[in-house]
Amino acid sequence: MSLLVKSNNKASSRRQIAIKSVEDDILVLPGNKYRAILEVSSINLALKSVAEKDAIVEAYQGFLNSLPCPIQVLIKVRELDVDNYLERYARLQKKETEKVYQKQLESYQSFVRGLIKKYKILSRRFYIAVPYDSKDKPDFELVKNQLNLHVSIIDSNFEGIGMSTRRLTNIEILDLFYTYYSPELAKLEPLKAETMQMLTTQYI
Repeated sequence: MSLLVKSNNKASSRRQIAIKSVEDDILVLPGNKYRAILEVSSINLALKSVAEKDAIVEAYQGFLNSLPCPIQVLIKVRELDVDNYLERYARLQKKETEKVYQKQLESYQSFVRGLIKKYKILSRRFYIAVPYDSKDKPDFELVKNQLNLHVSIIDSNFEGIGMSTRRLTNIEILDLFYTYYSPELAKLEPLKAETMQMLTTQYI
């Protein structure tokens, strides 16, 4: 079952998200289910030679065969937000005293705005959900040790392919859900450490 699934039912946020808590960089789900979330880099196969492509595919097959547990792949695609980027150049333009540089900064901002109107600029991020499930409620230290072991194996296998992984922290895991379920709100009010307790209360 996917971690990120939006329901058509008008249920509460708590029911739709269906998570209990986030502790020690571990997502705690109902039914004694636990997940570590890894952000994974990508490889552009189109830029590789035939020999490199063959080596990568072979390494990936080895990776799949050596998985210590089932994994879930999450791909987050979002339209790139350049508002803050343009605001930075607008501030530089106001501070600039030379007219020639002011015109250059204004021209660059117009170029970026035109580019965005013509083309959708998308950002893609890739995640791996590493599971640990138990029939009975296990000791949390056991959960951490098992997930750490699985993450270590998966990380080393990705290195063999030429990719890197980074484990999400508590607040980054919450932010993943926050930006998925409330993308517009997340844009206006980015998740910060101070709001973590509020989100835990309202969304979890």
